Amino acid sequence: MALKRHRLVQRRKTVGHTQESLAEKLGVDRTTVVRWERVESEPQPWVRSRLADALGVSPEGLSGLLADVGAARTQRGDRLASVLKNPRTADLAAVAQLHQTLARLIGSYDTSPSIAILPDASRLHSEVNLLRVHATGEPVRRALRDVEAAASIFMGQLVWDASQRRHVQAALNYYDQATHAAKQNNDAEAEAQARLRRSFIALYSEDDPKSGLAQATQAAQLASRCGDHTLAGVALLHVGEANAMMGERLACEEALGRAESHLGHTDDGDQTRALASAGQLNRLAGSCYLLLGEPKRAQSFLEEAPAEIRERRKSHAIVLGNLALARLRQRDLDGATETLHQVIDVVEETRGGGAVNVLFTAGRELRPWRDRPDVQEVLDRTLALMSS
Repeated sequence: MALKRHRLVQRRKTVGHTQESLAEKLGVDRTTVVRWERVESEPQPWVRSRLADALGVSPEGLSGLLADVGAARTQRGDRLASVLKNPRTADLAAVAQLHQTLARLIGSYDTSPSIAILPDASRLHSEVNLLRVHATGEPVRRALRDVEAAASIFMGQLVWDASQRRHVQAALNYYDQATHAAKQNNDAEAEAQARLRRSFIALYSEDDPKSGLAQATQAAQLASRCGDHTLAGVALLHVGEANAMMGERLACEEALGRAESHLGHTDDGDQTRALASAGQLNRLAGSCYLLLGEPKRAQSFLEEAPAEIRERRKSHAIVLGNLALARLRQRDLDGATETLHQVIDVVEETRGGGAVNVLFTAGRELRPWRDRPDVQEVLDRTLALMSS
């Protein structure tokens, strides 16, 4: 169930602030205010007094506003609400409403903790399954299998991220469901996306680059077959990363080159264009050269990640984390600690599992310098983050 701080929202409106104007007054992003109101994060101590002043309340009054949490007042489309009461009446209009809800949830992924999105995503996934079982007429069933595949891929992504990449089997089960639905629809693109997600688990949770290589290669082949250059390019980037994990430099660079070629052919018709818009080439090339023991070259790629990646905060935190590791491995402790503070700032809000793992790695590598005050501050913040 989605949550909301209704009294906080009402107080903001009462004093005449929009989310944008309040954010500007406090010197924070509008998305930060959105997350406070959606109960996805808490105002940091340094901003609380200014927030109380902006809302015209005492510190105690602000605490009361923040503590008053209730269910978000959401409305289901009339057609979908009716269909859920009688699943056999499912039609394409109801499926379109499911697609719209799923798109909204996916759009919140990079700015919200996965645990906050899971209740609504799980409800949607259950509704899709219910309707798919009872719906009549092949066009409607096909449309439901389409949204089933997308919703299952998203659920796998959420449960894996929310568990800090530890709950592997649950994610794999969702990807299996997505693959089955995609094959029933003969949808090579959806199957490619599910296989690409499976490769992430092999690479980042199971430490199995051979399996990750096989899954990413299959994803690239499927995406190429259906002409999706963006998805093929991203899959090949992970082919490169798998080879880098195995120390295969030539195979890695060959895959990176092929990925760059595909990404150079993307256009607005690619359904997965958003995968490349956040600078995936720079991010994954940087990761590859870190794995190959070339931190200076990795840094050059990571520093050139385009501004668009800042919009995808979980991905941006991983870029920053790898950049911190590149600097640390070149003994640039000042640069590394400064960058790690930025990573922690983002993780405090988004709880992205990938960035958390990078923080653990950086923490281990910082231990020889833990007597330095700046290093100890990073380690203390990391420990506090893990304990919260």
